Amino acid sequence: MKVYFSHGKESGPWGSKIKRLASIAKEYGYSVDSIDYSDILDPDLRVERLINLLNDEEDDFLLVGSSMGGYVSLVAAERLDTIGVFLLAPALFVSGDKKQNYTSKACIEIVHGWSDDVIPPESSIKFAKNMNCSLHLIPGDHRLNSSIDVVEKLFSQFLASHISG
Repeated sequence: MKVYFSHGKESGPWGSKIKRLASIAKEYGYSVDSIDYSDILDPDLRVERLINLLNDEEDDFLLVGSSMGGYVSLVAAERLDTIGVFLLAPALFVSGDKKQNYTSKACIEIVHGWSDDVIPPESSIKFAKNMNCSLHLIPGDHRLNSSIDVVEKLFSQFLASHISG
């Protein structure tokens, strides 16, 4: 099984948070990849890049997205056969984004910081309520760096729950 990471608007494919989470995924036996979107600002074009890369994926996979990468992973999951999506402070219900209503068959889990002043936690609360999915509101801002240990534990639990599919 493979884990595909999608980074946020102002970060890169192998930022410190993704490196730490990728290390955990490898410990669980997952292979990992992080898609580089640094040449694309439009979130919907990033969605198309991810879908094009994964359309022919034959193995089971999980999507992980942070901020704009959360939007990208979630929207792509609606059109791909992924078994799980792990979102970190996802940029949902952002004015101007093409997609404002979300559906998914995948198991979705969200982690969002209470002190996020970039993407308010209320957007994740609204999404989680609409989708009836797991939401973890934890101390921290948009980057979640101050609570990275909690994020790692939640991600580890998420991966463990998907090992057998």
